[in-house]
Amino acid sequence: MEIVQEEQNGENRAEYGSYLIKELSTQLTQEFGKGFSRQNLWNIRQFYNTFPILSAVRRELSWTHYKTIIKVENIKAREWYANEAVVANWSTRALERQIGTHYYERLLSSKEKQPVINEAKENTIKLQLTPKDVIKDPLG
Repeated sequence: MEIVQEEQNGENRAEYGSYLIKELSTQLTQEFGKGFSRQNLWNIRQFYNTFPILSAVRRELSWTHYKTIIKVENIKAREWYANEAVVANWSTRALERQIGTHYYERLLSSKEKQPVINEAKENTIKLQLTPKDVIKDPLG
C-alpha cells in the first residue's frame, strides 16, 4: 500500500503521509463518492498494517468488525476476537462489548471459565446479528 510505504521513511515522510491521506481523501471522494474520509483512509492503512496477509482475514466479518478488531494491540487476542466473533455470531456491538470488558483476558486469567463464558453469552444474546441486520447493512 502506497501510503504505508511513503510513511516508513522517517518523520518528514510521516508528515508527507498525513498530507497524502488528506489529498487522497479529497481525490477519492470526488471520484468515487463517500467512504474515503481521512479517518477511513487511516483505518484502511491500519487494517493493511495489521493484516498484511489477506488469507488471515475472516471474510465472515464486516468492515465495522475489523475497524473494532484492529484497535486490539495483542495479536493473540485480536485473532481470538476475530474467530470468536464468527463462531458466536457477534454483531459489532457485541464484539465491542466483549473487547471493552476484556473477555479474552478474563477467560485466560480465570480458573473457572464457565461463569465467564455464561456471563458473556448472557450479555451478548440481545446483540447477536439477525438476518435483518445483514440485509439492512451488508457491508457493516
